[in-house]
Amino acid sequence: MLIHGMPGCGKQSLAHWLARTRLCTGADKPCGECSSCRLALHLEHPDIHWYFPLPRPKRAHSPQRLAEALEEARHEKLAEFRSRPLRPEGGTDVRGIYLAAVLTMRKSAHRRPAIGEEQFFIIGDAEYLVPQEASPEAANALLKLLEEPPDGSRFILTSGKPGSLLDTIRSRALPIHLPPLSAGEVAAFLEEECGVGPAPAQRAASLAQGSIGAALSCLDSDGAHTGQREGSLKLLRAATGGRRAECYAAALAFGPAGARGLLDLMAGLQLWIRDLGAASLGRDELVVNSHELPFLRKTAGRLALTPDRVARAVDQVEEARMLALGNVNPQLFISSLLLELEETLNKVV
Repeated sequence: MLIHGMPGCGKQSLAHWLARTRLCTGADKPCGECSSCRLALHLEHPDIHWYFPLPRPKRAHSPQRLAEALEEARHEKLAEFRSRPLRPEGGTDVRGIYLAAVLTMRKSAHRRPAIGEEQFFIIGDAEYLVPQEASPEAANALLKLLEEPPDGSRFILTSGKPGSLLDTIRSRALPIHLPPLSAGEVAAFLEEECGVGPAPAQRAASLAQGSIGAALSCLDSDGAHTGQREGSLKLLRAATGGRRAECYAAALAFGPAGARGLLDLMAGLQLWIRDLGAASLGRDELVVNSHELPFLRKTAGRLALTPDRVARAVDQVEEARMLALGNVNPQLFISSLLLELEETLNKVV
């Protein structure tokens, strides 16, 4: 099964719910009270194996040592998830689902379930299978597992970018799309589950665009989401300033490596361009980053923006996100993107 949708809309929560429902021994599944449900709710069920992107461990040069280090890091992260179930989305660290992790998964899949009739492998953010070490080895290894799944082993993949997965992987999975949550639903969650006041909850929900994870980050003025939003605004200013030197300077501010850590930055830039388009049409009520409305109005008017150019600019950022997934040199793809955006957005028709 492949559950896809925007980051933070509940894909992995649904994956865990499905696994918990299948493994529940109660009458009303999932009952939340049987031993299987209790283990699953605490992320301790031996038949639910959750894999997700992790930073590559340092000093793990041999395949065996890398596999061991990744398992150690995964269990440490699971312990962190248990202690902090409500977590902000985002971050700039370079992560991946490495071949060593898929091989570990494959060994587990060929073992019998520990306590039930089935075992589940949840692979979160599965698009990170492809862009590692310039090869699709991890994705191909998973494909082989999906082509010949062991009896009793079930696989649930989640992805915010299903188009980045191998076609052969997508063809073997039942797709389920989760739409973004409404701003009202996100705000209600923040108020009820996090004790946030109505005004900051509404503000965070508007900025999060349907993602509870992003909304949690928006509540933190020093959080990753805030930093990414400010960084993407700097890129937009460089692309619309009319001076190519600003584009080059903005690109040189990045390092020569770590492109996969810029995915959230690209998503933020897409939102700023969308806001720019809304301002150009006089639809101020649709602008998410309303605190920058004067800049957006002035820029949109100066550029004489048209909807087709806004749409093209969003597509150009999406193409750059694909390059970031391939872990290309950030300075190169950022400079190329900003020059393309400059030409698209500054073109007066």
